[in-house]
Amino acid sequence: MPGCDYYPIRSMQLIYFTGSMFLVLSVFQVLDTVLPVMNKSTGGECTVYRAKFSSITDTDILNAMNKLGEPNKNEALSVDARQELDLRIGCAFTRFQTKYFQGKYGNLDSSLISFGPCQTPTLGFCVERHDKIQSFKPETYWVLQVKVSRGQEQSLTLDWDRVRIFDREIAQMFLNITKAAREAQVDSVSKKEKAKQRPQALNTVEMLRVASSALGMGPQHTMQIAERLYTQGYISYPRTETTHYPENFDLKGTLRQQANNPFWADLVKALLAEGVNRPRKGTDAGDHPPITPMRSATEAELGSDAWRLYEYITRHFIATISYDCKYLQTTIYFSVGCERFTTTCKEVISPGFTEIMPWQGIPNEETFQPCEKGDKFGVDEMKLLEKQTSPPDYLTEAELITLMEKHGIGTDASIPVHINNVCQRNYVTVESGRRLKPTSLGIVLVHGYYKIDQELVLPTIRSALEKQLNLIAQGKANFQQVLDHTLDIFKRKFHYFVDSIAGMDELMEVSFSPLAATGKPLSRCGKCHRFMKYIQAKPSRLHCSHCDDTYSLPQNGTIKLYKELRCPLDDFELVLWSSGSRGKSYPLCPYCYNHAPFRDMKKGMGCNECTHPTCQHSLSMLGIAQCVECENGVMVLDSTSGPKWKMSCNKCNVIVHFFENAHRVRVAAETCEVCDAALVLVDFNKAKTPLPADQTQHTGCVFCDPIFQDLVEIKHATMRHPMHRGGQGRRQGRSRGRGKRVNPKKPKDKMAALAAYFV
Repeated sequence: MPGCDYYPIRSMQLIYFTGSMFLVLSVFQVLDTVLPVMNKSTGGECTVYRAKFSSITDTDILNAMNKLGEPNKNEALSVDARQELDLRIGCAFTRFQTKYFQGKYGNLDSSLISFGPCQTPTLGFCVERHDKIQSFKPETYWVLQVKVSRGQEQSLTLDWDRVRIFDREIAQMFLNITKAAREAQVDSVSKKEKAKQRPQALNTVEMLRVASSALGMGPQHTMQIAERLYTQGYISYPRTETTHYPENFDLKGTLRQQANNPFWADLVKALLAEGVNRPRKGTDAGDHPPITPMRSATEAELGSDAWRLYEYITRHFIATISYDCKYLQTTIYFSVGCERFTTTCKEVISPGFTEIMPWQGIPNEETFQPCEKGDKFGVDEMKLLEKQTSPPDYLTEAELITLMEKHGIGTDASIPVHINNVCQRNYVTVESGRRLKPTSLGIVLVHGYYKIDQELVLPTIRSALEKQLNLIAQGKANFQQVLDHTLDIFKRKFHYFVDSIAGMDELMEVSFSPLAATGKPLSRCGKCHRFMKYIQAKPSRLHCSHCDDTYSLPQNGTIKLYKELRCPLDDFELVLWSSGSRGKSYPLCPYCYNHAPFRDMKKGMGCNECTHPTCQHSLSMLGIAQCVECENGVMVLDSTSGPKWKMSCNKCNVIVHFFENAHRVRVAAETCEVCDAALVLVDFNKAKTPLPADQTQHTGCVFCDPIFQDLVEIKHATMRHPMHRGGQGRRQGRSRGRGKRVNPKKPKDKMAALAAYFV
């Protein structure tokens, strides 16, 4: 249900289901399309309703259906404004930065030099911590350490009330004064019963923090797992800012569902018998209830990571309705000479919620032997410890999430996306302990923003914008006015950024190499006939330093020279792109790939899509039949794949392996009379021929010829439909063939089965 945009109930009603504010806009898009063709209400009453629920259970859905409300236009406008602003601002800055810097530097190692109103301040937090680490200068300080004991009792290490001294001579003076005393006297003994509070109800930000710091799971991965647990009905909706249970929330009913889980059954039953504790009062953000388990589960059901997250969510829920952890804190105050010292120990009285969350427990400490004011302890050891201040460590994901929440950068739903983006763009790397260390590229970008316009990287302007967007959602601000005002501000900032880009470029020059000095010679340019350099760093490309031209290449594969063959159109040497021995490969001309030579071609097409009528590498010469999977693709012979021959679709990932160990495979000029696919001429060695009667050569249709049927194997795709005839002849690069029907593989899940049914 939550995946539906609308669900028709009779001809007069439209019920909208959603689990997130981010989908609210969809209902108005649906309404714009549906309302004009719906039956008109005679009485003028409302015919469109919205059902709000936070978990996929019968009870919640029935309650939602019984409490239908109208879609909120203001919330939709707020989301619309955020999307439009982020898209327009991000695209403008990203396009300019990417084209400017990738056209000058070869080792940026990032396919996109992106900017985002939330993404960039997120990176700014990481670089700010890096700068503090780099500029940190350690200072030496001294601590006076004293150990005392009484009789045969274990010695106690005392904490100095002055904590530390940064002047050695003064620290030495205190040591000399204190050394004169041979005993430590008890000035007072304090005993206080204290409580460690149970946690508040769980919201998204806290879940992300704990998953990163305690479970070692990144925010994006955590949200993907949480969403899957939600859609499977194991937890409530995982995107919420609320930490307060609604007054009508069934705490006991939710707890009873865990009574038979072997991991915490005893604790749950004891809590039910004793009576659940009233949860701490939290914040009601007005969105969705806190994250809670909706039914019991085991590790065998969920799998490793999903179980660990589910276990934490369940333990956290049980802890919120458990009792506080109570302990006795004993503090003894000593005087040694004229200096004051203390020592403290904690003794658990009632573990409370720490039984279900043992990592939150009070550490076991050896309790003090009884003592009173005036008791004497002998001084066992007294010395000065020399130490140094240490720099802060790099931000952890949990710390970054806290900073983003504090400064209003992103929402509970978008925070994981922003953190994932700065990692994917190679602006930061995730080190051990899930600490985020900025790369050279990330550091230079942030320093460049500070140099040109610090508001581009500081959280202030985004935080102010989020407040305006929230006012739109509340109906207190005008959508168009906020949109126009913000766009005007960033338009001015963009023009100033473009005019001042030399300031950032100066920093880039120090950290990165120009294109001409990067890469290794690979293929010859068709203009100057000098070698172009292959730059492997993302995005991979070829650069001719003599012509000062750069040619983009297909990504996520390997590039090598293709037999020193040249394109008949522009004399550029061809290169071969390959995704590996089990994947696709095809030759391409660097110039044609960037400048489509024919009207029916587009930029980014290789030789397997080229419609040149006579080139031996083109689609016109090597195309065989229509793809068995997609509508527009053509199966093209991979002439470099022998002896494990194959043909692959020039649009999708379908690969057909055939004629293994054949000496030679060629595409004939003739076509099949049955399916219009091009015939294939195959030569085998006499010792390895699979052809009948030890024949070594045969020409036929890959799909229709009975001799070829056992020599063809389709991989890497589930067949959804038979190939069908259509279009022009193969020599125009438009051939479509029809082969044997292939039964679809068994769907892996119900959704796959549903999709296969409708196909």
